[in-house]
Amino acid sequence: MIKNCFLVFYAYFFLVISFSGKVQAESYYSGSIQGIVLDRDTQSPLPMANVILENTALGTVTAGDGRFLITGVPVGHYVLRFSYIGYETLRRTDVVVKSDRIVFEEARLKPSAVRMDGVTVRGGYFADSEDAPVGAAGFSYEEIRRAPGSAGDVSRIVMSLPSVAKVNDQTNKLIVRGGSSMENAYYVDDIEIPNINHFPAQGASGGAMGILNVDFIRDVTFMAGGFSPAYGDRLSSVMSVDFREGNRDRHEGQVDMNITGFGAVGEGPLGNGKGSWLASARRSYFDLIAKVVDIGSTAPPNWGDIQAKAVWDLSPRHRLSFIGITADDHNAPDRDAAIAGDMLYYGSQDTRESSAGIGWRGLWGSLGFSNVTLGWNSTRYREKWDETGSGIPVLRNRSIEESIRLRGRNRLILGPSLSVEFGAEAGRFSNRYRTGYGALTDALGGVSDSSFVDGTFTGWKLGAFATVEMKPHPLLTLNAGGRWDRFTFNENSAFSPRLSAAWRVTDRTTLSSAAGLYRQTLPMVLMSQNAENRKLKDPSALNYSLGVSRMVGESARLSVEIYRKEYRNFPMDPAQPALFLLDEQEYRYTYFTSHGPLAGGGKALSQGLEILLQKKMARNFYGLIGASWFRTRYRDGLGVWRDRVLDVRYLLSAEGGYKPDRNWEISGRWIVEGGAPYTPFDADASAALNRGVMDGKRINASRLPAYHSLNLRLDRRFNFRTSNLIAYLCVWNAYNHKNVQTVFWNPVTNGPDKVYQW
Repeated sequence: MIKNCFLVFYAYFFLVISFSGKVQAESYYSGSIQGIVLDRDTQSPLPMANVILENTALGTVTAGDGRFLITGVPVGHYVLRFSYIGYETLRRTDVVVKSDRIVFEEARLKPSAVRMDGVTVRGGYFADSEDAPVGAAGFSYEEIRRAPGSAGDVSRIVMSLPSVAKVNDQTNKLIVRGGSSMENAYYVDDIEIPNINHFPAQGASGGAMGILNVDFIRDVTFMAGGFSPAYGDRLSSVMSVDFREGNRDRHEGQVDMNITGFGAVGEGPLGNGKGSWLASARRSYFDLIAKVVDIGSTAPPNWGDIQAKAVWDLSPRHRLSFIGITADDHNAPDRDAAIAGDMLYYGSQDTRESSAGIGWRGLWGSLGFSNVTLGWNSTRYREKWDETGSGIPVLRNRSIEESIRLRGRNRLILGPSLSVEFGAEAGRFSNRYRTGYGALTDALGGVSDSSFVDGTFTGWKLGAFATVEMKPHPLLTLNAGGRWDRFTFNENSAFSPRLSAAWRVTDRTTLSSAAGLYRQTLPMVLMSQNAENRKLKDPSALNYSLGVSRMVGESARLSVEIYRKEYRNFPMDPAQPALFLLDEQEYRYTYFTSHGPLAGGGKALSQGLEILLQKKMARNFYGLIGASWFRTRYRDGLGVWRDRVLDVRYLLSAEGGYKPDRNWEISGRWIVEGGAPYTPFDADASAALNRGVMDGKRINASRLPAYHSLNLRLDRRFNFRTSNLIAYLCVWNAYNHKNVQTVFWNPVTNGPDKVYQW
């Protein structure tokens, strides 16, 4: 049983061995730092920029193409400082130099608010996101790799932010500012990926664990609100992931093993340095262990993934890139395993996700740049689930969701205080559903007949966007724009305006605000259930936010933000008017059940206060403390306002680490949050059916106990002449607090019971 499997690895260990030749131990080892310095607005290279390793005598200046190389750097952990006249200085932390390896760093410098000839403007350790003036946070590869309890999953690391509720250890679904997991978008190298997780939830964006290999990641930007019109069709958040390039000088490799599986990474040059390649393959090993050790009555899940990136320079100003990602997941618990593991259903689940894309980037000198991407996505579902207590079929799902998207994004510099970003996108969707739903009672005990969806549903998603950035004063930046969207499947089209402003009060304090309208199409798996559902309006959210950030010292930043989201046009099920339909995956199953014709007009409201103090590793200490208070509610079909199942009310997280020297690191993460609402069972109705039936008079009237958990981690680096090894020990839930995941009706005892998290 997979639950027991994870308990075996409750405290686990991880190895990464990177190599470029044979291993020889010596007392002194060194590596190199290579990279490029660019103008953030135009993407053009900056020649003669200063690149300094702080607290050392090492440094250099960039060549005419903006590239630099620093050799003979002793292995260790550094801060790299980039400076250029008329630009804000940028400090890149967590630059880890390994034995006989080349570290690649790309720096994008922001033109200073006040340009002064002969003066280098002081900057800090935090790079502002041009796509979101408020609600944005960035993480580097090293910050993701070492995060306690993240297992290298980019989704789990953002759970330390005050804007994200950690509702379930077993999944990495993102609950952002009170919104459901279907409200989040993911982009990899500006190519939209529907879901970046193994065992994806159909119609949403969560899963069991991340697909993306952390060793591919250069940077991650997470935008919890106020994101630019360049991103559409999502109500709550955007996660933008930039893959790094492979080594352009020589071939290198790495092998690794952790709780999620084992794998290898390879990289090297193409065409004598005109390009590079990067590839990895990983596989889980729980099923392999099960063949040797008895860990339950059925084989545990197994999964694997392959990903690759290639880059080719057509010329100094034009570049082509390619990415490919695929994942294959299998899970088949039998009835005995379901009973032992407190599972409501048993059966089989096979999913396969594939994404590929090609991108072109063109630089227009001081005028700006263009990015054009063509992406393809395909997700295949093969699911068969039966009810544990009765054996009645619950779901038979054989479906394929496919799309192809063309997206162009341009930035035009019209002057020192005026620029325009504009673009368009077109996507063709073709979803084939063959889905059967069993004849079971619904959540409130009503009769639900069996139903079957069989058909291919196609449509075009078209969009255009533009943003004008103005600087009426050197310390004030204004952005005004919007996007137009149309979906031919339901013939809906609309315009969504957005505004934002940032005022640098002092060199350490910035006030920012944003307001905008965001829209999202309903999941096609819902719209396909009934032809009448195509007539529904797209859900929308009017988002307001106001924030202030202040540098606290050179390497720490404090930010405070308030927000309000007013949701409109949510679908409601007339057969269950007291329930919030789009939260069904959160309170009942991991999939949307069968519904008849839906009604529109549903409303919801989310508002809150967030505080974040983040300390970058300038020397040997880093940390993050976040706190938030929020409410998220909905108005049901009866006109009654109720708490959503995502309304945990408060969050508190503290994460940090200490490096006493270049080889050792100790870190930890502690998270506390309020208990999530749930609806108690109607005891008599549930006992009569031996199946959970919610009490319709007490919708979300009870709450689970508060959640809290501590993760601890110890890292040790080993350096050899031409290879490196990292080993770590990580303990999840170190003081073994029993956090309740959910309350369910146990078919074995025919009574209410609890499922506990890891």
